[in-house]
Amino acid sequence: MTKNRIFLIAGTAAVLMVGVLAFGAYRLVAVVWDTAEAGLAPARDLASSVATEVANVLHPMPTILPDPVTIVREVRSLARLETIQYSVEKVIVAESGQGPFGFLFGDRLLFIAHGSVIAGIDLEKIGPEDLLVQDGVLFVTLPESEVFVVTLNNEQSYIYDREVGALTRGNQQLETEARQAAEQEILASALEDNILAQAQVNAENFLYRLLLDLGFPEVIFVDSATD
Repeated sequence: MTKNRIFLIAGTAAVLMVGVLAFGAYRLVAVVWDTAEAGLAPARDLASSVATEVANVLHPMPTILPDPVTIVREVRSLARLETIQYSVEKVIVAESGQGPFGFLFGDRLLFIAHGSVIAGIDLEKIGPEDLLVQDGVLFVTLPESEVFVVTLNNEQSYIYDREVGALTRGNQQLETEARQAAEQEILASALEDNILAQAQVNAENFLYRLLLDLGFPEVIFVDSATD
């Protein structure tokens, strides 16, 4: 056997030996890593559980317990004809404690309000004197339209931003005041857009078709202001 062949065999054996050792080292590291992962999993689960418990203590879920006793104050029959509904969005800025020391004692929030306004006429206000038939023509005097409902949509209304001074916890009534102001602004926007006039027109159109279906050949609405 020549020296070259001997060196070739020795080199091949060395490569194989290195490969075996590398594979063995890889498997050993893998086993150690899997063992470490398995050992750390309970610790991570425990830490996650503790963090959840701490969060529940610091930020507990509110418990709502309604009083089982219900007191009915008043029952009143209604004959309202709702003829129009406005959906309005308003941006309300509410603030308190502003001024030179606002950064210490101030409170300011930006409230996005979504609400609706419903208007129509109250048919209960129509009396016999408001209906007059002459020569087959029915003259009707309708009551003036009015706003029935102004309400906020709590699911869509939210506080977009709030800034509280460094030395105060904020005004607890500020959001309530913002909601009240939002209702007033929503109503004002609807009135400015002539919701009452449109409610009156819609009521006349609806009742005109209804009275014709009841058999009156002609119906004329009389303005209550000129009656």
